Amino acid sequence: MGPGKARKPVAGNASRGCRSYLLIGLVLVAMAAGAAWVRWTVARPVTHSSADRIVTIDPGIGTAATIARLKEAGIVQHPIALRLYVTLTGRSSRLKAGDYKFASPISPLEAIDKIRRGDVYYERVTIPEGFNTFEIAELLAAKTGKATREDFLALMADPGPIRDIAPSAKRLEGYLFPDTYNYTTRTTPEDLIRMMVRRFDDVLTDSWIRRAAQLKMPIHQVVTLASIIGKEAKVPEDRPLIASTLTNRLRIGMPLAADPTFIYAAELAGDYDGNPNQPRHRRRNSPYNTYLHTGLPPGPIASPGRASLESALFPANTDYLYYVLAGADGHHKFSRTAAEHQAAVEQYHQLRQQLQNGGS
Repeated sequence: MGPGKARKPVAGNASRGCRSYLLIGLVLVAMAAGAAWVRWTVARPVTHSSADRIVTIDPGIGTAATIARLKEAGIVQHPIALRLYVTLTGRSSRLKAGDYKFASPISPLEAIDKIRRGDVYYERVTIPEGFNTFEIAELLAAKTGKATREDFLALMADPGPIRDIAPSAKRLEGYLFPDTYNYTTRTTPEDLIRMMVRRFDDVLTDSWIRRAAQLKMPIHQVVTLASIIGKEAKVPEDRPLIASTLTNRLRIGMPLAADPTFIYAAELAGDYDGNPNQPRHRRRNSPYNTYLHTGLPPGPIASPGRASLESALFPANTDYLYYVLAGADGHHKFSRTAAEHQAAVEQYHQLRQQLQNGGS
């Protein structure tokens, strides 16, 4: 090309440049749209049918397997989108194993965040005060389905977990503390028993252990006395008074004559028919029958609660030797002499008869 002549623009190069910019723009728009769709799909609440179902996230299964569990539950409809989102946002780490329940509707992102928090779902079982091992085993078998009643009783027959607390104990009767316990699908029957024993150990403070030593009462005797108090007392204010009455009887060698003890003896013999007035129960020659044998029975007859244990260690200061129910509200009438007690018993029978006749 000679001097003085201008170079003509190349139309083909300009056209190719425009097409490149257009392509980049389309890619950016597509990426933005894709990102928006991913964000929308992971944040959109999903209605599912697994609200009552437990979804178990096993330890170490990873993000992909966790998302697959959520997909199986109907919570995640686009697993690849969720996996991409949690990876890019750093939510794929620290997913915590456990049992989970997810409300419906819930977004996949909310489900993942719940797993990251470790908001684990627990089943609960409550052991009432005054239940013995037979009742606890039956309750655990029915409520948890972890083992049979006989399997639970076999675990309770091993006093190993309380050897340091009560070396003379033959079984765990009295040491399965009445409380509400959380458990999951991975909780074993052994775990449940250990929870209850640990709870008892937590409640038994050092100051209570020192108090038992002052009273010259081994812990096993304290728990045994507390178990009778817990079975006899119907209202909280009666506990220290019943404790005082039983302690006074023990001090003078008078039989405790507590009905729950011969009932327990019948249960041990597999013979209790639910009728405490059955004469053979009261006549049963068992060391647990405190009508026939003085002193405390060989061990607890049920699981005492905190207040019953405290009453056994700190009974009221009275000279009572007798008590009997005084009415339908559960209060007892306490007496110092046999004559006073007999009068109270007659009053109770009259009241009971009135109640049976409709209160007339």
